[in-house]
Amino acid sequence: MQKIDYEGTVWVLNNNNPQPLLDHALHMIERHGVNPDDVVITDVPKVKVGSIVVEIWPYELVIARVRSVRNESFISGSEFTIELKLDENGNYIDYL
Repeated sequence: MQKIDYEGTVWVLNNNNPQPLLDHALHMIERHGVNPDDVVITDVPKVKVGSIVVEIWPYELVIARVRSVRNESFISGSEFTIELKLDENGNYIDYL
């Protein structure tokens, strides 16, 4: 299992995701080595170059590192993705 290499804050972008998806996303990034105390859930992160940003999608998490910041916007490059799996009833499952 690939660990998330980070220092400081891990920014989790939450844009009105359903609570089960958000809960499972937080669980999965914790399983990939992120301390829950280092996570900030927001829709507008205050990032700096080198920060880790997690973008939540229904079937995956995109782990990205910020490459540049300009005028309160950031450009990031994808480090890797974490697949989110569902059981036959549509509930998120821990497959690790």
